[in-house]
Amino acid sequence: MYPNLYYAFKDLFGVNWTGLRFINSFGFFVALAFIGAAWTLTLELKRKSQQGLLHSEEQKIVIGQPASTSSLLLNFVLGFLLGYKIIGAFFSNAENPQEFIFSSQGNWIAGILLGGLFAFIKWYEKNKQKLAKPEERIIRIWPHDRVGDLVIFAAIFGFAGAKIFHNLENWDELMRDPVGSLLSFSGLTFYGGLICAALAIWWYAKKHSIGFWHLNDAAAPALMLAYAIGRIGCMVAGDGDWGIANTKPNPFSWLPNWMWSFRFPHNVIGEGVQIPGCVGQYCAQLPEPVYPTPFYETVMCLILFAFLWSIRKKVKTPGILFSIYLIVNGIERFLIEKIRVNTKYNIDGFHPTQAEIISFLMVITGIALIVYLSRKKPVVEKVS
Repeated sequence: MYPNLYYAFKDLFGVNWTGLRFINSFGFFVALAFIGAAWTLTLELKRKSQQGLLHSEEQKIVIGQPASTSSLLLNFVLGFLLGYKIIGAFFSNAENPQEFIFSSQGNWIAGILLGGLFAFIKWYEKNKQKLAKPEERIIRIWPHDRVGDLVIFAAIFGFAGAKIFHNLENWDELMRDPVGSLLSFSGLTFYGGLICAALAIWWYAKKHSIGFWHLNDAAAPALMLAYAIGRIGCMVAGDGDWGIANTKPNPFSWLPNWMWSFRFPHNVIGEGVQIPGCVGQYCAQLPEPVYPTPFYETVMCLILFAFLWSIRKKVKTPGILFSIYLIVNGIERFLIEKIRVNTKYNIDGFHPTQAEIISFLMVITGIALIVYLSRKKPVVEKVS
């Protein structure tokens, strides 16, 4: 396991770059997941715009104005925080990245220099465009031009939702350490993030008159790809999203043992027993091997992404592709829960997990949407 990139680079390349301790492996793959989702979403929104299914929005802007004091100050503050904390992290000897980020420690010189650089870049950009008399212009903004905003909304509300749902599922843990539970970078529930991000995106799409069902269809393959990549981070870091104990011998000679059962040594949450001879922060491994469920989900979701990507042009009715995504994603998660460690509820003798309840509702919702949307006439795609 590689809790952060420091251990990965040390093991794979033999380098000892201590600053990489501050790049969490799980966070690194989450970032890759957002990049992959943004790329596929952009491609789909462009395709739908070219077919006349999505339209641009006119926006009035003023060009030729110099940089305002508030914008220069904002850029300085952003640069200062990045320099003070992020660059400062690479020159610190702190063992715990989380404690460093939320402490008052940092590098003042790096903060001031980077803050000044950010402010200068903003001033320089505005100065190049400055006119003797500022002008008002109307520009067209297409849905694919807003992917950056969509990703930011999804990231902020997705992270908040993932934390909220995780803490609702682990109420005792929240009560013992409220601050630590809320600020911790571990402990994220995917479906909580999906639900809250979806609500935020719905509001944003309505505000900017983006066709809701077309946006959902464009996002369906992107969501599946993002989930697959994110689960790689769970596997690499060993963040607790593993399966139940699996002590049965590997029945497939061609399958590496770690794909059948794994003890997640050096996992990021320190779960399990001490690894003999290991010294340092991440020296725990599970007492018994378990099913490596993050790996299974990565494989399944990559297959499902390929499936959704292959049928996206064949589905004509808006919303149907997203409905299919709800069904296949719900089935995938419901099945993996059968061999995955998770908190269970007690509902009149039934003991479902939170993910089982939500995935069941996703399947039902997907089926209901297909029935409802199929009654509408399919939209004929227009090629511009």
